[in-house]
Amino acid sequence: MPHCMVSEFILVGFSTFPQHLLPAFFLFYLLMYLFTLLGNLLIMATVWSEHSLHTPMYLFLCALSTSEILFTVAITPRMLVDMLSSHHSITFMDCATQMFFSFTFGFTHSFLLMIMGYDRYVAICHPLRYNMLMSTRTCARLVSWTWAGGSVMGMMVTLIVFHLTFCKSNVIHHFFCHVLSLLKLSCGNENSSVTLSVILVCVSALMGCLFLIVLSYIFIVAAILRIPSAEGRHKTFSTCVSHLTIVIVHYGFASIIYLKPKGPHSMDSNTLMATTYTVFTPFLSPIIFSLRNKELKNAIKKSFQRKFSPLSS
Repeated sequence: MPHCMVSEFILVGFSTFPQHLLPAFFLFYLLMYLFTLLGNLLIMATVWSEHSLHTPMYLFLCALSTSEILFTVAITPRMLVDMLSSHHSITFMDCATQMFFSFTFGFTHSFLLMIMGYDRYVAICHPLRYNMLMSTRTCARLVSWTWAGGSVMGMMVTLIVFHLTFCKSNVIHHFFCHVLSLLKLSCGNENSSVTLSVILVCVSALMGCLFLIVLSYIFIVAAILRIPSAEGRHKTFSTCVSHLTIVIVHYGFASIIYLKPKGPHSMDSNTLMATTYTVFTPFLSPIIFSLRNKELKNAIKKSFQRKFSPLSS
């Protein structure tokens, strides 16, 4: 491991907030975290138990739910513990590990959204070739590539950042080991070039995913507009609504945080803004898929009726 002048970092997080508000924040984020876990586990269990949902779209949805769970596990528990603790330090190795896993699952999530967009494109634009193009083996391979790609991105960014020397301070003005907050603590002539390379790597990957998703939907919309009946157009487009909503939420909140104009933002407002992407977006995901996807919603209802109807009778 490269020489560094700090052995641990201090996560400022919510420590600057009024102390009497922290229990309320803790309860609020804890409930959102538990709902995220339970909601995604419910989706995974429903897809697993309902044979009618054993299709590529729901295989990808299971993989997406897994990445959401692991992403929140990498960040939220530590944030919750620090809210009620006076000890906010994190070791150098733990910080690097947290960054690796948060980037790995974050990028995996983006890659899966891109693959899900491709799945909708094939289903709508090439329905007769769908079973051939999206076979079980192909889907498993695509999911494997998304996880491998996320791991490579996570490892690449983590190695770049933690190869630096940290000597300015060990105080991270965030509630987890956030890459831009860490880069501000590094010293040396290569600081600016490393910061630029990290931003380019991340932005290129995320914008590449978004570009391919938008491209898929351009072809999808063109195909839907060729459907003669309004009912047919509505029915076809409804299969894309949940995925499209998640894409808008995912990239929308990311844009608010990372593309916000430079100005006098307080540390507290920046902290709350960051939770929209790390806590609120994963919280919304199972709600959107459960409510906006009719087939999944009916399967969840059917699953609950099977389990609880014998008890009521």
